[in-house]
Amino acid sequence: MSARIFSAIQLDHHAERAVYLQLADAILEFIRSGHLRTGEKLPSSRELASLCRINRITASKAFEELVLQGWLTSHVGKGTFVSAAVPELQPNQLGTPPVKTVPAKAGFDIYNMDYLGPLPVTASAALHLDDGLPDPRLAPLKELYRSYRSQLTRSGLYSKFGAYGNPDGSDYYKKSISAYLNETRGLKTTAANILSVRGTVMGTNLVCNGLIKPGDVVVSGIPGWGRSERNFLHAGAKHIGIPMDEHGIVVDELKKICRRRKVRMVYVTPHHHYPTTVSLRLDRRLELLRLSNEYGFIIFEDDYDYDFHYRQRPLLPLASADENGMVIYCGSFSKSLSPAFRLGYLVAAENVVKHLSRVRVLLDRQGDHILENAMADLLTDGTIQRYLRKTLGIYKDRRDYFCALMHQELKDAVKFTVPEGGMTVWTEFSRHIRLEKLAREAYKRGLYLSDGQIHVYPEYDANGVRLGFASSSMEDLQQGVSILKQLI
Repeated sequence: MSARIFSAIQLDHHAERAVYLQLADAILEFIRSGHLRTGEKLPSSRELASLCRINRITASKAFEELVLQGWLTSHVGKGTFVSAAVPELQPNQLGTPPVKTVPAKAGFDIYNMDYLGPLPVTASAALHLDDGLPDPRLAPLKELYRSYRSQLTRSGLYSKFGAYGNPDGSDYYKKSISAYLNETRGLKTTAANILSVRGTVMGTNLVCNGLIKPGDVVVSGIPGWGRSERNFLHAGAKHIGIPMDEHGIVVDELKKICRRRKVRMVYVTPHHHYPTTVSLRLDRRLELLRLSNEYGFIIFEDDYDYDFHYRQRPLLPLASADENGMVIYCGSFSKSLSPAFRLGYLVAAENVVKHLSRVRVLLDRQGDHILENAMADLLTDGTIQRYLRKTLGIYKDRRDYFCALMHQELKDAVKFTVPEGGMTVWTEFSRHIRLEKLAREAYKRGLYLSDGQIHVYPEYDANGVRLGFASSSMEDLQQGVSILKQLI
């Protein structure tokens, strides 16, 4: 029996996995399948090598590997045996040992969480009118690479990187972010008000995990950002949507809710509301802050693209006028440099930062302090500021060109307002145009755009979609609009 089963082993001498490990895997499969019984003697390493047509040293190494794992025992002068610790198993039908892979389906139940939805789709088409992403070709990648590399060649590496650091971020990064936000956004922070995160999604998740309890009421505008809404539901919160208009969330509706029940948090994107890109009007901003102080709810201010405003200087964040520590302000460099660049920040009162730092350790011991310090270098020497000034003009030109194309080529099929800032145009299509079909047919022609389903709610369906212009060249924008025109 032993000779027959061992001679059936197939070893691939060109595979990445070492031959002795392949042999050990095959022997282990014989034990697990019951073809080698507890206490059964195996061939000698010389015999095994002959049966498998390999070097004796390779066979010995396979035995040693399984002895170390506890599957085999070896006795000098007696031989190698299946360990007595292995339970008796009924053998399966003998045949060529199957190639083992991780099962596609787990052997345990997974709790149903319908609100999680499908995984996000990554655009792989040559042309793209995306969700509003930056053009990574413009990012200061050489400067970032140089700064990152220098972090690894400076003295005092152990003191900086030889042990775990603070979960709230490196001191250098927090000080640099604090100075940057104070200068550009009118905030009045210190490093103690900064918590490093890997992006807005992580910031939202930390706040929900650390400050929201099951049953808490969280309010946001409809339509809104689905990923934040899923975080609210995952935390067990009661999510209430309030309507939007051309001036942002309708704060009067929020006031009505506050009179009826206790609101724990209001999530807003006041600079350019997601997805419609409208700005929250000044009087509504002031009323939102007043209501927060009166009713005691948290304002989570997601300021995902503050740096890109084309008509005039943008209104300062709500956080700049917050005198009572009611606002948690969140920003990210993903919308400035690249979505693959996972680095951002939460700004809050000191005790909130300390609390969320302890929560963060449960998920992620700390961020990438090397990357944080590299970014701090670029903020300190003005690289990021110069980059933003340069791209602002480029993105404005792309916005103007794209909107002119849409007005000229698609004017009978779409309705939109030229956005004051940001990197996308909220576009509502005529009702006879099915966005799902349009997106599917466009993708066949090499153009990616959303099918708009993420912006549909039971109480809202504008047949609209975000068409991002910033990540595409003028030529790409022209080709993209041409494809849409042909399909429509």
